[in-house]
Amino acid sequence: MKRLIKGGEVVFSDRTEVCDLLIEDGKIVKIAKNIAPDGDTDVIDASNKTVFPGIIDMHVHLREPGFEGKEDIESGSKAAVAGGVTQICCMPNTNPVCDNAVVVKYIKTRAEEVNLCKVHPIGAITKGEKGESLAEIGKMAKEGAVALSDDGRSVMNSLIMRLGMEYASGFNLKCLCHCEDLNLVDGGVVNEGKNSTLTGLKGIPRAAEDIMIARDISLAESLDVPVHICHVSTYSGVDIIRSAKARGVKVTAETCPHYFILTDDIITDFDTFTKVNPPVREERDRLAIIEGLRDGTLDCIVTDHAPHSRKDKEVEYNLAAFGMSGIETSFALSYTYLVKSGIMTLPELSRLMAKNPAKVLGLEGGEITPGAPADIAIVDLGAKYVIDGNKFISKGKNTPFNGYEVYGKVCATLVDGDVKYRA
Repeated sequence: MKRLIKGGEVVFSDRTEVCDLLIEDGKIVKIAKNIAPDGDTDVIDASNKTVFPGIIDMHVHLREPGFEGKEDIESGSKAAVAGGVTQICCMPNTNPVCDNAVVVKYIKTRAEEVNLCKVHPIGAITKGEKGESLAEIGKMAKEGAVALSDDGRSVMNSLIMRLGMEYASGFNLKCLCHCEDLNLVDGGVVNEGKNSTLTGLKGIPRAAEDIMIARDISLAESLDVPVHICHVSTYSGVDIIRSAKARGVKVTAETCPHYFILTDDIITDFDTFTKVNPPVREERDRLAIIEGLRDGTLDCIVTDHAPHSRKDKEVEYNLAAFGMSGIETSFALSYTYLVKSGIMTLPELSRLMAKNPAKVLGLEGGEITPGAPADIAIVDLGAKYVIDGNKFISKGKNTPFNGYEVYGKVCATLVDGDVKYRA
């Protein structure tokens, strides 16, 4: 079937323009003004709407296999398309850990059965994410893993990390590095600073993140291989990455909406929905994250979508699980706080949420252009709503943004030209 999206403001990587998109066999085949439909064309009226490239969230926790009470591939995929996300890359800290070809194949098979968004497994760097010996990197790559990560914890052994980078590069994969010196963390649960002192909650110093960012960049530089730094939260980490890029290191990096919107003032009421790893930090860090997104130091906006059941969060702060559920709100939060506020343009946001993630991982899509997959989000930028985690499609209702007013409601999401979500 042909499908025609008419009259929307299309967001390209360098401009926006009101025009039509003709889709056939899952691909965008024509972009022009006033395309006339023929008799068997399904027409979607996008007048007064914005046609955004399908978001690629390259850092998501789907929890399946093993933790389906928190999330599963079906519920996570439904939440994704409701947020305008057409491709997701799922982290390997499942049970069993995604450290072998069997689990990679299982995830891909389940995603095909669910048939909503595209799901790309990320394999573990080390067996069981224990940091002791390398996982089956070649076999996972052959089965379709798109990257490697021990997300949730750093590979503390520098030799193992070096070997992981070398092997990953040999299979044209990148290591996505969770940067955290566990010895410096020492049981901390929030950012180390004034608010950790006021609350009595144990703090995590910036140095815990910065030291491991510097180590992994140093390894990548010495090996001349690419590396990707996950969920950057510190001003000093941004500086380290900026300096490395300036001297030609093959480093890319990401951050999340909570790091460019929130500060650790949110922890003072002990709401466990604010507990996340790495922690939300201070205003200096928040502003540096924004500047890093503006100047290209940080390449991607992701969610680190980490859904949890209520029993994981309805405990005292020190015992609560780390993580926030965010895949349904990432576009609205990013649009509201970065574009509507005047910090950046829609094309710039599209690069951070779609084009750059595709480039970092070598995925198809990420742009609205002839010949590209018809992965598209149609959004109403003028639609204002109040975030309510209890209404999330995701099983994880754990958001720190309850009560926040945002703009940019997803009206429809298409994956390979098929409508997977309508509001």
